[in-house]
Amino acid sequence: MKLDILAFAAHPDDIELSAAGTLMKHIAQGKTVGIIDLTQGELGSRGTIETRYEEADAASKIIGISARVNLKMADGFFNDSEENKRLVIEQIRRFQPKVVLANAIEDRHPDHGRAAKLVSEACFLAGLRKIETVWEGESQLAHRPKAVYHYIQDHYLKADFCVDVTEFIDRKIEAIKAYKTQFYDPNSKEPITPISGEEFFDFIKGRMMQYGRPIGAKYAEGFTVERELGINSFDDLI
Repeated sequence: MKLDILAFAAHPDDIELSAAGTLMKHIAQGKTVGIIDLTQGELGSRGTIETRYEEADAASKIIGISARVNLKMADGFFNDSEENKRLVIEQIRRFQPKVVLANAIEDRHPDHGRAAKLVSEACFLAGLRKIETVWEGESQLAHRPKAVYHYIQDHYLKADFCVDVTEFIDRKIEAIKAYKTQFYDPNSKEPITPISGEEFFDFIKGRMMQYGRPIGAKYAEGFTVERELGINSFDDLI
C-alpha cells in the first residue's frame, strides 16, 4: 500500500493534537494517509496500553486514515539506535510516502524532539539502497520521501507555513476527545495532568487561532521545514 502522507508520532494522540486537521483536509482532497506511533504511550499518567490502542483506533476512524502502526518503542527511553532507525525505515519503504510528518523539533516532552530527529534521519537513510531491510519475507526497495515537515506541539514555535483547517476543527476536537482517558472527564478518578483540564481545549483552539490569524483563517495548524520550500508561482503562497 502506497501512501501520499505518512505521519509519525512519539505517542498516540500527538498527531490528533497537532496535525489531525491537516490530515483530514488532505484526505478530503483524495490523498491517502497513514500514522505510525513510535510508542504505546505506556508511561502516561492516565489510562493503560489497552485503552490507548482502543482510543487510537477510534481516533483513526474519525480522521479517516488508511493505516496505523505502532512500533512499540520504549516510551520515555527510546533513542536513535540503529534498531529503532531500521524500524522506521521499514515503514517508510513499506508505505513509500511522498511526504512525512514528524514531531516538533523541540518541545516540552523530551520524546518529541528525539522522535523528530530519529524520523528525519531514518527518512534519509531509507533512500540508501545498500541498507537492506525485509518486510513480510521480501527485500524492500530504497525510498526517500520528497519532504519532511514537523508539526508544532506544546511549545510555541514560529511556523514556516500554516494550513487552514477551519473546516475540520470540530472533527479534530472529536478525534482528540476519542482519547477519553487522557483528556477532560469530570467523572475520572485518574491523576490530574497538564492536559486533563477542560481548559486545555481552549488552549488548543487558541493556538490554532494564533496560527490562523496571519493567513486569514480562523483555525490553522503550523509546521516547520528542514529545507527551503520551492514554488512554481506566487499563487502557491496565497
